[in-house]
Amino acid sequence: MTSFYCAAILFDLDGVLLDSTRVVAEQYAHWAREHALDPGEVMKAAHGVRTIEVVRRVAPHLDAEAETLKIEKREAAAENLSPVPGAVALVNSIPRGLWGVVTSGTRFLATTRMRKFGIPIPDVLVTADDVKHGKPDAEPYRRGAELLGFEPSACLVVEDAPAGIRAGHAAGMRVISLPTTCAIEELREADAIVSGLAEIQVSLNGVGRQQLLVRVG
Repeated sequence: MTSFYCAAILFDLDGVLLDSTRVVAEQYAHWAREHALDPGEVMKAAHGVRTIEVVRRVAPHLDAEAETLKIEKREAAAENLSPVPGAVALVNSIPRGLWGVVTSGTRFLATTRMRKFGIPIPDVLVTADDVKHGKPDAEPYRRGAELLGFEPSACLVVEDAPAGIRAGHAAGMRVISLPTTCAIEELREADAIVSGLAEIQVSLNGVGRQQLLVRVG
C-alpha cells in the first residue's frame, strides 16, 4: 500500500468521477464524420484536453468556439452516463473545502452533468472557461490549488489521461491515475495507479497543513 500526505485533492471529472468516456468518444466521432475528419485521429487529440483546443488542432479551418458549443451541448444532453463506481463515496469522505474538480470541459457541461448524475459540486470547480491554457499545461491545477488556498506542492491530483498527469506534475503535484480511459501503459508517469476509486482511502490523519492521509492500494 502506498500513502500520500496532502492538504487537498483535485479530481479530474470525465473518466475519474463521471463515467463519460464512451459518450465523449461517440460525440467526437459524430462530429468528425460531419466534417469529413478521421474519428480516430480526433480521439487521439481529445483525451484530457479542452474541446476548443481539440477543434483548433484537428480542424483549424472551422470556427472553434461555435464547434465547441455544438459538441458540448450534445454531450450535456447525453443520458447514458453514470458516476464512476466509488466516486460519490470518495468525495463525500473528504471535508468540504479540501477537494475540488479541475476539468477540461466548460462550466456549463461540467455542472450540467454533475447535477444530472449525482456528483456533488465542490466549492472549487476549475473549467475550460477559467484558464487560458488547458491541460497538459500546469495552469488548470495551479488555479485549483490557488482557489483552495494551498500551495500546489501540497495538493494531490486524481487523473485518467496522460495530459492530466502531465498537467499535475507540471504544477508540482503528485498524481494518482486510474485506467478508465487509457491503458495502464499510457499512465506510467503517474506516482501511483489504481484499478478503481475504491482503492483510494482518505482520512484526517495527516500532520499540520497536510492534514489528509491518502492510502492507495
